[in-house]
Amino acid sequence: MTISVGEKLPDATFKTITPDGAKDLTTADIFAGKKVVLFGVPGAFTPTCNNNHLPGYLENHEALLARGVDTIAVVATNDHHVMGAWARFTGGEGKILYLADGNGDFITKVGLDADFTAHGMGLRSKRFSMIVDDGKVVAVNVETKPGVNESGAAHMLEQLGA
Repeated sequence: MTISVGEKLPDATFKTITPDGAKDLTTADIFAGKKVVLFGVPGAFTPTCNNNHLPGYLENHEALLARGVDTIAVVATNDHHVMGAWARFTGGEGKILYLADGNGDFITKVGLDADFTAHGMGLRSKRFSMIVDDGKVVAVNVETKPGVNESGAAHMLEQLGA
């Protein structure tokens, strides 16, 4: 069952790359006491994720922060090395927190997992975005068709208001 507005995010641990190497971050580390925009993608470097989804968040980084967002984060079921490379490749280091959920533990707990085995990609994340305030889901947007519509940065800006 997909996580709903008003629910608290489940405990999970992500990996991320820092200048000092790989680091574990828990949901508490990321979300406690903060307003976070989190978006999920099926895979780093995949065409829609790389060319359509992530760029909107990079382009609107300052506008999102101006609306009270403390952190913008992206999660994918890739390993932390891939996510670190994606951060460097896209110029997103220091703007977006790239979270590796390599085994899909978080994605499964929030009910946003997708079976892409027919495409040779295994367990992946659905394409989504959410606003999380102090660990509690304020808004959740899950794509129901291919492309970036409900989960994109433009829709997120609308949800955050002026």
